Amino acid sequence: MRFTASTPATRVALAAALGLGLLTATGCGYINPQQTSIQYSASDGIRADVGSVQLRNVLIASTGKSGSSQSVSANAPGRMIGTLFNTSGQDLTVSLSTPSSNTVSVTIPKNGEVRLETTSTPVDFSHVGGVPGSLVDVTVKAGGTSQSVKVPVLDGTIADYRTYLPTPSPSATSSASSSASGSASGSASATPSATPSK
Repeated sequence: MRFTASTPATRVALAAALGLGLLTATGCGYINPQQTSIQYSASDGIRADVGSVQLRNVLIASTGKSGSSQSVSANAPGRMIGTLFNTSGQDLTVSLSTPSSNTVSVTIPKNGEVRLETTSTPVDFSHVGGVPGSLVDVTVKAGGTSQSVKVPVLDGTIADYRTYLPTPSPSATSSASSSASGSASGSASATPSATPSK
């Protein structure tokens, strides 16, 4: 026996029930925001915008050990890694420093990027100012804008970061100190010969 709706009211009720069933089946996508529209850091590093400069996946790699000492200290050297993007139409010099360290400058070409892992002059801090697992205030200055950004400090627990850990030796400490004193007169500049591909 075939079922047919005999009255207009029955047809409307059936259509409403069918519509409610479809809405229930697809309701999650209708009511909740799409996850792909939410910006977030896709790695252990942070993301921040300072003027026309975008910091992406930025972190500091450090063992937390200084010289021959085996104790963990906030005064250990560290290296910043991640990518800096310049969204402006002119070359920008970005200055990076921790509260107790030297200032390192990186030049980013207009509408370009610099990967700190591959730049010719690494962003090495003589004193990180925090132990692995902590957040350090890094002052970022670019194009007349200055902002403090909290950057995570990570050690070599994750194998990918071991390559960038400074070697804790007396010679490394002394060279980092001389680098810090030399930066008062001038800061290091890293300009890539070609814009790295994304």
